[in-house]
Amino acid sequence: MAMSYMRLHKIKVVWSRPLPSQPRSATIIRDAAGRHFVSFVIETNAEPLEPNRQSVGIDLGITTFATLSNGEKVEAPKPLKKNLKKLKKFQRSLSRCQKGSNRREKARLKVAKLHAKIKDTREDFLQKLSTRITRAYQTVV
Repeated sequence: MAMSYMRLHKIKVVWSRPLPSQPRSATIIRDAAGRHFVSFVIETNAEPLEPNRQSVGIDLGITTFATLSNGEKVEAPKPLKKNLKKLKKFQRSLSRCQKGSNRREKARLKVAKLHAKIKDTREDFLQKLSTRITRAYQTVV
Protein backbone atom coordinates (compact mmCIF):
# COMPACT_ATOMS: atom_id res chain seq x y z
CA MET A 1 0.00 0.00 0.00
CA ALA A 2 1.44 3.34 -0.98
CA MET A 3 1.21 5.98 1.72
CA SER A 4 0.59 9.55 0.74
CA TYR A 5 1.74 12.59 2.66
CA MET A 6 -0.12 15.83 3.16
CA ARG A 7 0.24 18.80 5.48
CA LEU A 8 -2.80 19.57 7.56
CA HIS A 9 -1.87 23.10 8.67
CA LYS A 10 1.50 22.46 10.34
CA ILE A 11 1.10 18.73 10.99
CA LYS A 12 2.59 16.28 8.50
CA VAL A 13 -0.02 13.59 7.86
CA VAL A 14 0.71 9.99 6.87
CA TRP A 15 -2.51 8.41 5.55
CA SER A 16 -3.02 4.77 6.49
CA ARG A 17 -5.79 4.51 3.87
CA PRO A 18 -7.87 6.86 1.71
CA LEU A 19 -11.05 8.27 3.24
CA PRO A 20 -14.21 6.83 1.61
CA SER A 21 -16.09 10.14 1.94
CA GLN A 22 -15.68 13.72 3.12
CA PRO A 23 -14.97 13.94 6.87
CA ARG A 24 -17.60 15.63 9.03
CA SER A 25 -15.18 16.40 11.86
CA ALA A 26 -11.69 15.56 13.06
CA THR A 27 -10.19 14.99 16.49
CA ILE A 28 -6.45 15.37 17.06
CA ILE A 29 -4.90 13.41 19.93
CA ARG A 30 -1.32 13.58 21.26
CA ASP A 31 0.05 10.63 23.22
CA ALA A 32 2.77 10.54 25.89
CA ALA A 33 5.44 9.73 23.28
CA GLY A 34 4.71 13.01 21.49
CA ARG A 35 2.93 11.41 18.51
CA HIS A 36 -0.22 12.95 17.06
CA PHE A 37 -3.20 10.94 15.80
CA VAL A 38 -6.15 12.28 13.84
CA SER A 39 -9.54 10.58 14.03
CA PHE A 40 -12.08 11.48 11.33
CA VAL A 41 -15.86 11.11 11.57
CA ILE A 42 -17.31 9.98 8.23
CA GLU A 43 -20.53 8.43 6.96
CA THR A 44 -20.33 5.02 5.30
CA ASN A 45 -22.62 2.11 4.53
CA ALA A 46 -21.65 -1.12 6.27
CA GLU A 47 -21.01 -3.96 3.84
CA PRO A 48 -21.73 -7.42 5.27
CA LEU A 49 -19.19 -10.18 4.70
CA GLU A 50 -20.08 -13.10 2.45
CA PRO A 51 -21.69 -15.82 4.55
CA ASN A 52 -19.80 -19.09 4.90
CA ARG A 53 -20.66 -22.14 6.95
CA GLN A 54 -17.31 -22.45 8.69
CA SER A 55 -16.94 -22.14 12.44
CA VAL A 56 -13.98 -22.23 14.77
CA GLY A 57 -13.35 -22.43 18.49
CA ILE A 58 -10.55 -20.50 20.16
CA ASP A 59 -8.65 -21.59 23.27
CA LEU A 60 -6.38 -18.95 24.77
CA GLY A 61 -3.30 -20.47 26.33
CA ILE A 62 -0.14 -19.79 28.27
CA THR A 63 2.60 -21.22 26.03
CA THR A 64 0.87 -20.21 22.78
CA PHE A 65 -1.40 -17.19 22.42
CA ALA A 66 -4.31 -19.16 20.96
CA THR A 67 -5.11 -22.60 19.61
CA LEU A 68 -7.92 -22.87 17.08
CA SER A 69 -10.22 -25.89 16.96
CA ASN A 70 -8.85 -26.81 13.52
CA GLY A 71 -5.41 -27.39 15.12
CA GLU A 72 -3.78 -24.11 14.13
CA LYS A 73 -1.57 -22.61 16.84
CA VAL A 74 -1.04 -18.85 16.94
CA GLU A 75 2.14 -17.56 18.57
CA ALA A 76 2.07 -14.09 20.12
CA PRO A 77 4.82 -11.55 19.48
CA LYS A 78 7.09 -10.89 22.45
CA PRO A 79 7.77 -7.15 22.16
CA LEU A 80 8.28 -6.63 25.90
CA LYS A 81 10.71 -9.53 26.24
CA LYS A 82 12.58 -8.33 23.15
CA ASN A 83 12.91 -4.75 24.43
CA LEU A 84 13.32 -5.50 28.15
CA LYS A 85 17.05 -4.65 28.28
CA LYS A 86 16.49 -1.36 26.46
CA LEU A 87 13.53 -0.49 28.70
CA LYS A 88 15.55 -1.28 31.83
CA LYS A 89 18.38 0.98 30.63
CA PHE A 90 16.03 3.85 29.73
CA GLN A 91 14.13 3.64 33.03
CA ARG A 92 17.37 3.55 35.02
CA SER A 93 18.59 6.72 33.31
CA LEU A 94 15.18 8.34 33.90
CA SER A 95 15.30 7.55 37.62
CA ARG A 96 18.75 9.18 37.94
CA CYS A 97 17.68 12.47 36.37
CA GLN A 98 16.70 15.43 38.51
CA LYS A 99 12.98 16.16 38.50
CA GLY A 100 12.01 19.11 36.34
CA SER A 101 15.19 19.07 34.24
CA ASN A 102 15.35 19.00 30.43
CA ARG A 103 17.37 15.77 30.50
CA ARG A 104 14.64 14.12 32.55
CA GLU A 105 12.09 15.16 29.91
CA LYS A 106 14.29 13.62 27.18
CA ALA A 107 14.67 10.42 29.22
CA ARG A 108 10.92 10.32 29.91
CA LEU A 109 10.27 10.67 26.19
CA LYS A 110 12.60 7.73 25.42
CA VAL A 111 10.73 5.52 27.89
CA ALA A 112 7.35 6.66 26.52
CA LYS A 113 8.41 5.98 22.91
CA LEU A 114 9.57 2.47 23.77
CA HIS A 115 6.31 1.75 25.64
CA ALA A 116 4.38 3.09 22.62
CA LYS A 117 6.35 0.79 20.31
CA ILE A 118 5.54 -2.23 22.51
CA LYS A 119 1.86 -1.22 22.66
CA ASP A 120 1.69 -0.72 18.89
CA THR A 121 3.22 -4.16 18.24
CA ARG A 122 0.67 -5.84 20.51
CA GLU A 123 -2.29 -3.91 19.05
CA ASP A 124 -1.18 -4.62 15.48
CA PHE A 125 -0.95 -8.35 16.21
CA LEU A 126 -4.43 -8.43 17.80
CA GLN A 127 -6.02 -6.36 15.01
CA LYS A 128 -4.56 -8.57 12.25
CA LEU A 129 -5.49 -11.82 14.03
CA SER A 130 -9.07 -10.78 14.82
CA THR A 131 -9.61 -9.51 11.27
CA ARG A 132 -8.22 -12.73 9.77
CA ILE A 133 -10.41 -14.93 11.98
CA THR A 134 -13.64 -12.95 11.43
CA ARG A 135 -13.15 -12.96 7.64
CA ALA A 136 -12.37 -16.67 7.46
CA TYR A 137 -15.04 -18.01 9.84
CA GLN A 138 -18.69 -17.09 10.24
CA THR A 139 -19.03 -18.45 13.78
CA VAL A 140 -16.36 -17.96 16.44
CA VAL A 141 -16.81 -19.82 19.72
